[in-house]
Amino acid sequence: MGQGAGGTPRKRTGGSWYLLVTLLLCGFWKAHSQTDDGKSVYFWETGPWGRCMGSDCGPGGSQSRAVWCAHVDGWTTLHTNCDQGQRPSNQRNCFRVCDWHNDLYDWKLGAWNECVPVSARTFGAPRQFTCSGGEEGIQTREVGCMLKTDGSPAEDAICEYFEPKPRLEQACLIPCPQDCVVSEYSPWTSCSKTCGTGLRNRVRSVLVPPLFGGAGCPNLTEFQSCKPGPCVGPEGLYSLRVGPWSPCALPPTRTARQAKRRKGKGQGLRERGGVKDPETRELIQKKRTRNRLNRQESPFWDIQVGHQTREVTCIHRNGSTVGRNLCIPRELPLTIQSCVLPKDCQVTEWTDWSSCSKTCVDPESVRGNRTRRRQVIQFPVGEGIECPLLEETESCEPQGGTVPPCASYTWRTTEWSDCRVDLLLSQQDRRRSNMTGLCGGGLQTREVYCVQANAELLKYLNNLKEKDKANRAISPVITAGQTQRQQKPSVPPLLSITFQITASRPVENKLCTGPVPNRSQRCQIPCPIDCEVSPWGAWGPCVFENCDDQTGKKGFKLRKRQITNEPTGGPGSCPHLVEAMPCDEPSCYKWQLVSLDRCVPDDGKQCGPGTQLPQVQCINSNGEPVDRSLCSSSAALEPVRCELPCARDCVLSDWTPWSTCSQTCSSKTVEGKQMRTRSILAYNAGEGGSQCPNSSALQEVRNCNEHACIVYHWQTGPWGPCTEDPSTASLNTSAGIRPTGDGQGLCSMGVQTRKVMCVRVNVGQVPPKKCPEGPRPSTMRPCQLPCKKDCIVTPFSDWTECLVSCDAGGDAVKRKQSRRRLVIQKPSNGGQECPVVLEEERDCEVPKVCPGFRWKTHKWRKCQLVPWFLRKDTPGAQETCGPGLQTRAVSCRQLDGTQADISECLKSAKAMPTITQRCQLPCQDDCQLTNWSKFSSCTADCVGVRTRKRALIGRSKKKDKCKNTQMYPLSETQYCPCDKYNAQPVGKWSDCILPEGGRAESTAGMKVQGDVKECGQGYRYQAMVCYDQDNRLVETSRCNSHGYIEEACIIPCPSDCKLSEWSNWSRCSKSCGSGVKVRSKWLREKPYNGGRPCPKLDHINQVQRERVVPCQSDCNQYVWVAEPWSVWKVSNVDLKENCGEGVQTRKVRCMLNTVDGPSEAVEDYLCDPEEMPLGARESRLPCPEDCVLNDWGPWSRCSVPCTRNNSRVRTAYTLRYPGVGRQCPEKSDKESCSLNLNCFNYFYNITDWSTCQLSPNAVCGSGIKTRMLDCVRSDGKSVDIKFCEELRLEKNWLMNVSCTVECPVNCQLSAWSTWSECSQTCGLDGKMRRQRSVVQASQGDGRPCPSQMEQWKPCPVRPCYRWQYSPWSECRVESVVCGHGTRYRNLSCFVSDGSSDGESSMVDEELCGSLELAVNGDKTIILKEACTLPCPGECYLMEWSDWSSCVNICVKGAGVDFASVQVRSRAVLAQEPENLQLCPDQAWESQPCTGGECYEYKWLSSSRPNFSRPVVWCQRSDGLNVTGGCPAMNPPVDNSSCDPPCLMPKSFCSEAGICMCEEGFTEVLSPAGQLDQCAPIPILEIPTAGDKKGDVKTSRAINPTLPTTIQPGRTGRTWYLQPYGPDGKLKMWVYGVAAGAFVLLIFIVSMIYLACKKPKRPQRQRQQNNRLKPLTLAYDGDTDM
Repeated sequence: MGQGAGGTPRKRTGGSWYLLVTLLLCGFWKAHSQTDDGKSVYFWETGPWGRCMGSDCGPGGSQSRAVWCAHVDGWTTLHTNCDQGQRPSNQRNCFRVCDWHNDLYDWKLGAWNECVPVSARTFGAPRQFTCSGGEEGIQTREVGCMLKTDGSPAEDAICEYFEPKPRLEQACLIPCPQDCVVSEYSPWTSCSKTCGTGLRNRVRSVLVPPLFGGAGCPNLTEFQSCKPGPCVGPEGLYSLRVGPWSPCALPPTRTARQAKRRKGKGQGLRERGGVKDPETRELIQKKRTRNRLNRQESPFWDIQVGHQTREVTCIHRNGSTVGRNLCIPRELPLTIQSCVLPKDCQVTEWTDWSSCSKTCVDPESVRGNRTRRRQVIQFPVGEGIECPLLEETESCEPQGGTVPPCASYTWRTTEWSDCRVDLLLSQQDRRRSNMTGLCGGGLQTREVYCVQANAELLKYLNNLKEKDKANRAISPVITAGQTQRQQKPSVPPLLSITFQITASRPVENKLCTGPVPNRSQRCQIPCPIDCEVSPWGAWGPCVFENCDDQTGKKGFKLRKRQITNEPTGGPGSCPHLVEAMPCDEPSCYKWQLVSLDRCVPDDGKQCGPGTQLPQVQCINSNGEPVDRSLCSSSAALEPVRCELPCARDCVLSDWTPWSTCSQTCSSKTVEGKQMRTRSILAYNAGEGGSQCPNSSALQEVRNCNEHACIVYHWQTGPWGPCTEDPSTASLNTSAGIRPTGDGQGLCSMGVQTRKVMCVRVNVGQVPPKKCPEGPRPSTMRPCQLPCKKDCIVTPFSDWTECLVSCDAGGDAVKRKQSRRRLVIQKPSNGGQECPVVLEEERDCEVPKVCPGFRWKTHKWRKCQLVPWFLRKDTPGAQETCGPGLQTRAVSCRQLDGTQADISECLKSAKAMPTITQRCQLPCQDDCQLTNWSKFSSCTADCVGVRTRKRALIGRSKKKDKCKNTQMYPLSETQYCPCDKYNAQPVGKWSDCILPEGGRAESTAGMKVQGDVKECGQGYRYQAMVCYDQDNRLVETSRCNSHGYIEEACIIPCPSDCKLSEWSNWSRCSKSCGSGVKVRSKWLREKPYNGGRPCPKLDHINQVQRERVVPCQSDCNQYVWVAEPWSVWKVSNVDLKENCGEGVQTRKVRCMLNTVDGPSEAVEDYLCDPEEMPLGARESRLPCPEDCVLNDWGPWSRCSVPCTRNNSRVRTAYTLRYPGVGRQCPEKSDKESCSLNLNCFNYFYNITDWSTCQLSPNAVCGSGIKTRMLDCVRSDGKSVDIKFCEELRLEKNWLMNVSCTVECPVNCQLSAWSTWSECSQTCGLDGKMRRQRSVVQASQGDGRPCPSQMEQWKPCPVRPCYRWQYSPWSECRVESVVCGHGTRYRNLSCFVSDGSSDGESSMVDEELCGSLELAVNGDKTIILKEACTLPCPGECYLMEWSDWSSCVNICVKGAGVDFASVQVRSRAVLAQEPENLQLCPDQAWESQPCTGGECYEYKWLSSSRPNFSRPVVWCQRSDGLNVTGGCPAMNPPVDNSSCDPPCLMPKSFCSEAGICMCEEGFTEVLSPAGQLDQCAPIPILEIPTAGDKKGDVKTSRAINPTLPTTIQPGRTGRTWYLQPYGPDGKLKMWVYGVAAGAFVLLIFIVSMIYLACKKPKRPQRQRQQNNRLKPLTLAYDGDTDM
């Protein structure tokens, strides 16, 4: 039955099925056997609870579920069939989880339980198994949801809403039991007796303690009886034993009589003191004050001297106590002595925590600290407990809502310096000597400093706080009549802070933690673009200066040129662009002859004289056509007379055009000339025709450019500075132009002026009226004035800290402190200059008293004896003498002796001096001597001796025993100290270091690798070490050395790659169109020592072809000029007719083409040979009456694109018409257009980009790359660009593009840091180091960074002094034999060289005086301790052994590590065999450690000669022989029952004393019948019916763990086949098996032979119709076939 949510019970399905099964078993399965209502087979079933719903978060939610009635068969039925009284609830309250519950609830994780083996959980009981490393286990824990506030449990569903439930169990490893491991035995001790029967002992120590349930430790001691020999006399049976001192106790209280005596004595003193005069009384008072200071009156010590006693007993050898009279010592030891009553340290309660050292809020900054202290009330006295820590510190964060934010720091930078190119120049660059005009890429630098980022905010908050305090202070004064508004302080809100833009105060750079801004960057100085102009154009016509005003007859001819490259500063820096030449008869417009019509004979004749009408147009002075009416004032061109030859007349060609004028102007000696020619085309008939003129008439010459060679132009000076324009000053002021944000703003408008003058070429300045006014440049232009920039500096930083240090004399060392400020912005444009002083320095205030504290000890008080009434019964005791105790006072002083609080010395002074010591009051019989005097002085070291003396005092002078100088020497002599020192070098040479003063910082404030100051001569150092005559290390000053050997060295300076100068530019690679021109450099010297690397070179020629630029050759620069044809040379001379076939020649020359036409002849190779005109032609000279045509005109142009259908024509016209009956030849000539013969297609070709071209004064930076357009003919020939332009081909290429040449930035390094502290405070190997860092990595071909970024040099060698204990002395028990005693050790000062293998030598303690009194960091100095000297025959525990080496409990090779531990032990030593039963138990103790070794253990054995039995032992993997640790499985048995022992592997000694082999191995016996070896035997598994494996497998038995053949988890029987008998011979069945195998082999061979033998073919009749065909089987190696 189950309980529903509402608490009503309900039937479960399992119960119904139980009822059902019961009915089935009983045989009562009938429907009518149920109850009357039939509800017994129905029950309520519920579904899972749904999601918690509700409007409120928390426990107010509700969830529902489905409830239905079910039959036992599983089907659902009506609700009415089920019992309504047991119906479960379908709704319940729940906890609705919201997001904010995540802060209230969390999983509570319990601790992991103990690791339980998996086998125990799985099978219920642990199995037997062999542990190797550890057993797998599982550990569990409890996990539940809880409310964070009080830890109360909550539903898991709440926490599961936010985070999955953490795991409840995890895998773990249970370590194997670790048995105790002990070392080998020590050698046997000597016999405990010299005669009789004694004992010898040998002991061993514990190396590994038993862990995880391992076996305990065996006995650490082994005893062996010994008999040195019989005793001659009686054996010593009794020993005097001293017991331990009792605790220190105060003596009984004094009797009243003693108190009364003291009282009377005091009154007498006072009475006697009263009669003294005042001066004596004052002296007594001073003495008493001085004595009181020397007495222990400090409240921190309460020293009470008490006494302690001990017992002296007589002990028998068997350990029993007997009467003391049986022990007859020479002298009884002391049994009572003075002592200091021990008192524990007492301290006050802790003070409240101090306020947090961090007083601001910043989660990212380091947490602060707060401390609390307690004071010492009572210092420990005697053996009292030492004082605990007096100061405690913990981290903290400030609390409260008014805590201001922490100061935050950020990097700030000064403005960038001016861009400088010289930092990039190489060593060979000649521009180093001339820095003017450098441009292009450069470097600029700035300083980086740290400032407080929120200083203004903190200042404002502080002011706000102070105002708030002031208002609170005056608030009680406010009268009641004031309103609340008046009481409210008028403080601006926090968000309305206005900051004044000022420079922040620099602070220490170490306060800034973010990345440091760059101190340098590349920059660009724009290179000035030089003005480039075109060549001069041709002189224009003579025109009026102003065509609108044509008064006067003065005119000018002008020629012009254009700006082809716009300069940086505008066209004002270009040369003049217009030149003027005065001329006469100017005109602004004129008629221009376009062409002449054909010659028309007069009067309508067919031939004879006639006229040619000119075709003209009106042009202006620029040659542009204008309206014809403008030329109305000019005379029109008249018709030109001509003559049309008749049939028998001489025929002349037309005149050629006038040639270019030979001079541009004329002078007295030079005139300009022009020429034109014509030639004879046909001769006249003998009679009746006009004659041909002579040769002189075929040429005409005329003067040209007759004006004088006087040229004027306007010349301008440079623009002056921009100055304020007085006319616009008031306007600028009112406009209020503000500068731009970068500080480079332009504040107002100004003007610039320049000088303009008229200049005559080759003469100089002339009056302005000589030059035309039209092109006169302006003398003034507006400009913008830059703003003034004042110098801006930061405020001074705070003064650097003054660190107080003291010299050896205790005086403060004078130091200086400094402060600085930085220039953030340099002045310009007339701004305020910077202050001169940027750094200030002053002396630190030196304190009068050097800070520090020391202990001051006062005089020892009188030696206090044990009260006489306590020691009067002691034999030999005297009342006024004997051993006692004395105390003294200790106080704390400053270094100047001023009294200080004792807590200061506890914190900063050395260990407190002792305040008690043992003392001795001499008795009358004792010899009393004075203290030793000082040693006498030595005249020289190592020569002679020195002595010291003492003398007997009083009655001791007369006592004979005191005169024994051997017992009481009165003088001591020793050799004078021999201080000899020798110095020798030690260690390696340091790096080569430049002198500190030789390094000069560059202007940029950084080191440039290869700077002159970063190389050159330096010094390297080797440490010197000084030893005294005993080979002990001493200060180097003893050897008159400053600690170093110096040796000059050289840091080689880097040498950059050196190239030759640039070669001249090559000629343009093409004479027409676009080509390239180059220039080169050659390698002269390779770089070394880290110089600038070479640029990419051609490895074959070691040449750098870096400058490749395109060039353009004008295709019309050189033209062919042909002279007129010569006179015909007729070959078939018809003298009568003077006609026929003939030849004409002419001169063809290549000439330089200029604006004014071809000017001078040049070499023919400069002109295009394809376009060279013919120099000779053959033709027929027309005869009289023949038709004469002029020369062919030019061919018409073929239409593009060229096709065979196109053609071109040329025409001629008739000069002389033919006679009657004769015809003229064709006047036109036609030919088809053929591609690349007479017709060409044209297209643009674009060249490759040039290399990046820089300004001549630039090293790197921004430049331009150019390329050019080329017009290319279809046959590949470059032609004039006009051919492509005429076709209007598309050209949308970018011809110029900006580019960058990477700047060769040298590696820039920071300055060397200061030398670090020495890596070791003493010793030989100390090193000081300094570093530098890369501020700017090298770029491009800059000088690379050096590899050495750190330098070291040795520290001066200082001896390593340390306090070191001497070994413990033997246990001393005064004059008796045994008992409780004391052992002592000394604390001495040792010196060493600091190396790990260096030997230490003892030196004077004064040399360790500056060290803290501690040994290996332990400040607790123990120089004596109690010990026990065993009595003869006593069994006792030895002293503790040394701690063993750290051992790791692990599984070697598996990476499993449990813990590391070390152990020490105490073994038992016995002296009497009878007392062995009285021996105490041995002891060991362990402690955890770190860094332990992981060891393995294995058995070893060896045979020894002359011994029948071998040695078997366990050895650790480090070679140490041990007991324990080796596996218990199959150990080599050293069993005495087997002789000889069983040493063979896998053998053991049986109970019968016979060597047998382990399971899985068979015995192989020697001829002598002894075991020789154990051979492995096969295991034959016979499967049983339950075994599913059908194959028989053979395996080898390896370390079977169970003695039976049936192992867990395996079914079947295992038979072991034993081929050898007990006698070592083969058994009979082996021979039988061998014989059977042989027969089987014979059978197999026979079968193979018969199968392979070729059968004979049977002789049978062939059957034609054989229905059976042979079947061929092919075996493919498949076993399935």
